[in-house]
Amino acid sequence: MKSALSRRLADYGMVFVLLALCAFFSFATHTEQHPTGTDAARQLAASITSQFGKSARVLIAVPNQPDAAAFADTLNAALTNAGATVVATVKGEPKDARAALQAAASAGKLDAIACTQASAGWLVFADLATDFPALGTPRLVQPQTYRWPNFLKRDNLLNIANQIAVIAIVAIGMTLVIVGGGIDLSVGSLIALAAVLATLFIRDFAGAQQAGAFGMILACGGAILVASLAGAANGALVTVFHLPPFIVTLAMMLVASGAAYLLTHGQSVYQVPDSFVWLGRGADFFSLPNAVLLMALLYVAAHLVMSRTVLGRWLYAVGGNRQAARYSGVPVRRVLFLTYVASGLLAGLGGVVLASQLKSGSPTFGQMYELYVIAAVVVGGASLNGGTGRMFGTLTGAFIIAVIQNGMNLTNVESYTQKVVLGLVILGAVLLDLLRQRGWRLRLAASE
Repeated sequence: MKSALSRRLADYGMVFVLLALCAFFSFATHTEQHPTGTDAARQLAASITSQFGKSARVLIAVPNQPDAAAFADTLNAALTNAGATVVATVKGEPKDARAALQAAASAGKLDAIACTQASAGWLVFADLATDFPALGTPRLVQPQTYRWPNFLKRDNLLNIANQIAVIAIVAIGMTLVIVGGGIDLSVGSLIALAAVLATLFIRDFAGAQQAGAFGMILACGGAILVASLAGAANGALVTVFHLPPFIVTLAMMLVASGAAYLLTHGQSVYQVPDSFVWLGRGADFFSLPNAVLLMALLYVAAHLVMSRTVLGRWLYAVGGNRQAARYSGVPVRRVLFLTYVASGLLAGLGGVVLASQLKSGSPTFGQMYELYVIAAVVVGGASLNGGTGRMFGTLTGAFIIAVIQNGMNLTNVESYTQKVVLGLVILGAVLLDLLRQRGWRLRLAASE
């Protein structure tokens, strides 16, 4: 009974940590919301027509911002359809509202001035009876406020998933390497190299801003292939020449980073078409970002490989006891080689996704990503000694790091403090792994 409970805690303990973090930041960011979306506009239109009748005369005044403009357009259409008269729609500054009020004063009285929370505070509306007596006594109306955590807003949750997509994708390959008993420090630089190569290939060979879908696919495929070859070089040096993975991948990190700077002369490459952002920013399926869908599909595939295939069983055997795996007939060198190839390939794919998200390629991309990726794997329950780790745990670890960063941003924690917190989280995860392998195991053995 105790053994089963301990295994459950080891497998799913970080899920409870993630849920606890979400609950904490939901509580910490529970504030009054001032809606400005299309739903808020429809709600306000219904409120205006119920208060002032369908023949109401209304002036709409909002700041010149995209969400406020959409709010104004929807409100205008809803009021017009209901039979109300929209005297003017202002999308700009207080001086624009003043001009609209002066023009409206010559046409008769106003019943209401529809605003957002931002425009309702404009001084031009402070004393309408004195400044514009011809308007009568119009009321300032705005969407009804409500209380809701900023953390749980749909846009924020999608932002968390989209921001963590690259780290989570690269963490799949890192999980394979770490479960096999290795380490790969080159993934951050390979992200930068792949991003640079993809955008350079598009600029120089696929037509730059006029590039078509086929040309962009070939360019991205070439960049991923180069990153895969770098991973293969890591794997060959580790398995054939028996060099320490730390040294090999550290050297590759420097080589890839230097190559990215040499290819671009330290400059960003941005001559790519607008359609290049489809993979990183597009959302074609239930409004979910394409990068997030790609991440989910890759994790399902990786989980099946690790749990349902011979290769997955071989990898756990190699990471648990390399010598015993060799005596059992497991092709140790081939398995380890494939893990580094997969790590390089996924780092290249992560670089392409990042380039698509930012619509450019830069040698500065991917800095510190290798540390975040390793942190995600370790926080997710994988052991740096090898033989232990699950894809679901890695995904959970990636989201834990993302939630911590996002929550601290929402609560205005300064960046230096964020680094301290993340460092303590990583240290705590490694310490838990050590206790799980040594202390817990000893206590279980004693109890049995």
